[in-house]
Amino acid sequence: MRLCFIASGVSIHTKRWVNYFARRGHEVHLISSSFAEGYEGFDSSVQIHPLIRLLPQIWMLSGYPSGILWLFQVRRLAKEIEPDIMHAHYIGVPAYLGIASGCHPLILSAWGSDILIAPENSLIYRFLTKQALKRADSIICVSPTLKEEVIKLGAAPEKVEVIPMGVETQKFRPALRSNTLLRELGIADSPVVISTRNLRPIYDVETLIRAIPLVLQQIPEARFIVAGEGEQRAYLENMAQTLGIAYSIRFVGWIAHHELPKYLASADVYVSTSLSDSLGLSTLEARASGLPAVVGDLPATREWIVDGEDGFIVPLRDKQALAEGIIRLLEDEGLRKKFGEAGRAIVIEKAEHEEQMARVERIYEELICAL
Repeated sequence: MRLCFIASGVSIHTKRWVNYFARRGHEVHLISSSFAEGYEGFDSSVQIHPLIRLLPQIWMLSGYPSGILWLFQVRRLAKEIEPDIMHAHYIGVPAYLGIASGCHPLILSAWGSDILIAPENSLIYRFLTKQALKRADSIICVSPTLKEEVIKLGAAPEKVEVIPMGVETQKFRPALRSNTLLRELGIADSPVVISTRNLRPIYDVETLIRAIPLVLQQIPEARFIVAGEGEQRAYLENMAQTLGIAYSIRFVGWIAHHELPKYLASADVYVSTSLSDSLGLSTLEARASGLPAVVGDLPATREWIVDGEDGFIVPLRDKQALAEGIIRLLEDEGLRKKFGEAGRAIVIEKAEHEEQMARVERIYEELICAL
């Protein structure tokens, strides 16, 4: 098949997606306005088409960029490539460009905030999102929660499939625990809690920072790895200083995806305090790594975790409940092992990367045959 994707060239999700199909022997094209230098991380066979920026971006009233030049460039590229499938990842500019390409079959992928947050914040975005969903031939959502929302926005139910992005469970596994890493971080002899969400308001890492003093009252030797970058980093670091707990936290910044399995496998408990989530891929990666999880109460969370059976679900923005969940797991090795093993088994059963991508490949083939 000749496949063309419109997606962020810096997203690890895009790289995993297009590389899968390139390594399956398909002809793969990627159109994007954003790439790392040298197109790092892409299979050598992927044909890259960067969107040019000869003109300033034109901003819509909703605040999202709409490069008028890109519309013409995408239409030209679509005629040159003549793809069997056009697939736009993220319901936003990529989806609008996919519609503008005039290509069919056209598939749109909903990732999360593009459906759960953006349409609620902008009437223009909501209108454009509804139009895109109606014109797509197929829509892939990463969770049942997203499927419900896209149907509410006007998508035909028969066009919507739920396919998790998936986890490479041979890369994310408990055996990758690294005592060397823990020694480098100065926490080799301590129980370790890790958060891998970015440091932005939507991920509410602030609640974790405020919960840490409560944990230290019970388990003073506990240490915390806070990964990720974002506009709140300095604010959170200052908060840790003010609370007198900076010594217990390692702000390690952005972790390259190939390094992430080692960090997760080296921790004892995983925490996610996100205020919105469609899948929580980072949570699935942690569970694949054998980590018991304490996570915020969201619809998507309850699709993957049964509170008290294979993890703890706590109210959003509740530092006391979060601290209690962390303390209980750190104090009970048997419970950590039980939750960790159950979580990994669920990910292997329901979200193995290769199996989910094979489902996508079958959708492509069915759409082509239906033409």
